[in-house]
Amino acid sequence: MSKLPPIDIVICTYNNAALLDKALSALSQQKVPAELDWRVLVVDNNCTDNTQEVVENYRVLVGKIPQLSTVSETQQGLTYARHCGVQNTRADWIAFVDDDCFLAEDWVEQAAKFAAAHPDCGAFGGRVILDWETLPPKYVLNYGYSFAQQEHGPSPQKKSCLVGAGLVLNRAALAHTGWIDKPLLQDRIGTKLISGGDVEIALRIYGAGYDLWYTPDCKLRHFIPARRTSQKYLIDINYGLGTSQVLGDSLLWSGSYRDWLLKFIIDAVKASQNVLIQSLRAALGRMNPAEVEINRSFVRGKWAGIRRVVGMSPEERSLLLGRAKLAV
Repeated sequence: MSKLPPIDIVICTYNNAALLDKALSALSQQKVPAELDWRVLVVDNNCTDNTQEVVENYRVLVGKIPQLSTVSETQQGLTYARHCGVQNTRADWIAFVDDDCFLAEDWVEQAAKFAAAHPDCGAFGGRVILDWETLPPKYVLNYGYSFAQQEHGPSPQKKSCLVGAGLVLNRAALAHTGWIDKPLLQDRIGTKLISGGDVEIALRIYGAGYDLWYTPDCKLRHFIPARRTSQKYLIDINYGLGTSQVLGDSLLWSGSYRDWLLKFIIDAVKASQNVLIQSLRAALGRMNPAEVEINRSFVRGKWAGIRRVVGMSPEERSLLLGRAKLAV
């Protein structure tokens, strides 16, 4: 295996100091070969809590988290914060680690080893294990995708998309897609449950012809507080996920706008019909009504995504449709 490449870890945070403290604690316990160069950058996205104090506490633990630093991003939103993180780092590999993700003690080493073994891949991600604050209702376990769960078995494999939690990016591939110059989709803005930013990154890299990999050796726990297991939360987040699915799939579109409109409306009509069938099953006691409402919200999000694209100017639409393939 070639020399382990340097890795920059970017943690974007907004008023989440308590969990950021735990995320940095996990980073401080990393067992990393002495020759591996790794750095951590915390992007403060307008925090008003004690985020800076938490970071400073770990900064004084010399040697525990090498070259730990912070930068401020005043434009609110995860996409802006991640973009800031990319612009303020320099390693060939950039890892997005959320402030509620706790890395296994060998995560950094395993990430560097995978990057060394797959230098031409566009991005990779590992096992994202959901860490529930309290055991949720049984039906909630069917919605692991809503919490960025990523479990694809015990062997490395190529994928067509990856979650944003623990996503490791090849800087050259990311630059090739044009994302650094102009991100198109927003992600979580403050407490608003907007989705799509991490999907855009993965799909633009995939659409540009780079391989995306899943590796089970990079393990992290994604903490899920009890408040995020409510039916209302799942309804809200699935609405955003439905919209982001439309926008993300549009990035890979290769036909005309007219054909796009026809296909996406047909898909949304079919999804709406499926929810109607689920409603009948729920009325007969054969399905949990809560799941029907969550699934209906996802479909409503798909329709919202279609309306959003239809409402764009031709110039805006041309930036979105097929954008992931423009860099090929």
